[in-house]
Amino acid sequence: DRGAKIKATALSHLNKIAPENLMTIVERVLEIEIRSVDDLEVIIGVVMKKALAEPHYSSTYSDLVYKLHERMPEFPAREEGGKPLTFKAILVNVCQDEFEAMTQDTLELTEEEREGKDREEIDFLISQKKSRCLANMRFIGNLFLRNLLGAKIIANIIKSLAKCSEEANAVPSEHIVECICELLFSIGWELDNGKSPIGRDAVQQVCGRLMDLKRQKRPGTRQGVFSNRINFLIQDVIDARAKGWQRKTFKAAAKTKDEVREEAENAGVDDGGKVVIAGQKPAYLDEKASGSSMGPSASGSGAGSGWQEVAKPSRPRPPFARR
Repeated sequence: DRGAKIKATALSHLNKIAPENLMTIVERVLEIEIRSVDDLEVIIGVVMKKALAEPHYSSTYSDLVYKLHERMPEFPAREEGGKPLTFKAILVNVCQDEFEAMTQDTLELTEEEREGKDREEIDFLISQKKSRCLANMRFIGNLFLRNLLGAKIIANIIKSLAKCSEEANAVPSEHIVECICELLFSIGWELDNGKSPIGRDAVQQVCGRLMDLKRQKRPGTRQGVFSNRINFLIQDVIDARAKGWQRKTFKAAAKTKDEVREEAENAGVDDGGKVVIAGQKPAYLDEKASGSSMGPSASGSGAGSGWQEVAKPSRPRPPFARR
């Protein structure tokens, strides 16, 4: 089966990925013969699966996508007058499918999923589902930082998750609020300080909405609608924004050998945390914008353009769909 062979080959290459050998993996993936849209979908499926399973490599997989998207073949539209089927167009549909599944999922398991499992196993499966949601947010954020998703799409995502257009008493699930915070920590500075007023307005609106939710009480009680952990997380977002998106992070992320060596030299000097500007673009994009030759060309994929998805006329697809 051709699809199975492509999947196995791509997975074999991606299993070896690291920040330092990224371009080697890019070239190996490009050596895979792509004859059809189905072949592209197999490659993208493997990349997405790895990005969600290994969130500490999210930036690396996003860099992989950035370096592949202009060098992959495109195919004619399935419908007359439609847009060509490109690597980017297919990937945005995969991201949206994952996003829609996340927003419809309460994290609760079905009776079939619970059958024969003890409480510890059930808790583990729920934890896995939540981790996948958070990984999807981080991946979407990294795609935005690489100019592969536009500010309008991201604004629609965070406002949709926060239920900004619904009644004031509409309360998103706790894991959805956690996803909003994860996305804001991934892209906050760029969305808040970028060229698009749509992004800035969305950050202002969603942060205000989060504070309203933090203050909201359960009917007839003095108890908040969220746990203390989620309320503290919301406050972390608000505080980070007030400080220009500076925050101290201990989150695991893929590192180069030089970064590991530097951390080893500093062992015992600090607590292992690192103060970062949450949501800045990768340095190589800034260098390329100033005329450096690092990284592939990104012409036509600026922050304002976003991704054009493959048309699926059977149903409308907000918030990714652009009008």
